[in-house]
Amino acid sequence: MALPELARVLDPDESRWRPLPAAVGELLMLLDAPARLAAHLRLVHDVAWQLTDQLATRYPALSVDPDTVRYGAASHDIGKVIHVDELVGPGSRHEAAGRTLLIAHGVPQQLARFAGTHASWTAPDTTIDDHMVSLADKIWKAKRVSDLEDLITAELVRTCRIERWQAFADLDDILNHVAAGADQRLAYQAQYPVHPPSDT
Repeated sequence: MALPELARVLDPDESRWRPLPAAVGELLMLLDAPARLAAHLRLVHDVAWQLTDQLATRYPALSVDPDTVRYGAASHDIGKVIHVDELVGPGSRHEAAGRTLLIAHGVPQQLARFAGTHASWTAPDTTIDDHMVSLADKIWKAKRVSDLEDLITAELVRTCRIERWQAFADLDDILNHVAAGADQRLAYQAQYPVHPPSDT
């Protein structure tokens, strides 16, 4: 049976953060995921919405698939259902585990891949969609990663035919706007437990 805390995170009306896609929510319930994980996924999903909306408004020629990015953000850390210790400490075992878990539950490879690529943005086979999921997973807590941002800036320059300084300035403006909500997001995530109350 799902924890009341998990059900609360997944309730579309529970908070101002956009709800997770229904299929992701159902899978988290099925797996009895930690409420803290669900809260994190909801926050990163909400940030992915903000990023894709703002970039699409400024640069409609940018070759980003918003639905794919949002699904990737909503499910990127699902492997932490298996490697719960990585919710509170470092580790990368959840990446391959998450991809395998999603595929085992019928998620297509093109959507499951983000569980494995969200921390590997420099890998040669990653795309702008992978980079956007990685960016959402960093900027939700106001973390700036220059090499990741450089990849997205370069894609803006290439596909939208603008000067690098303009792409950099526009992306920086968007990221500063999103980062401004980091304290509220961190507080929201922290209110949910990593383990069920009976385990503590």
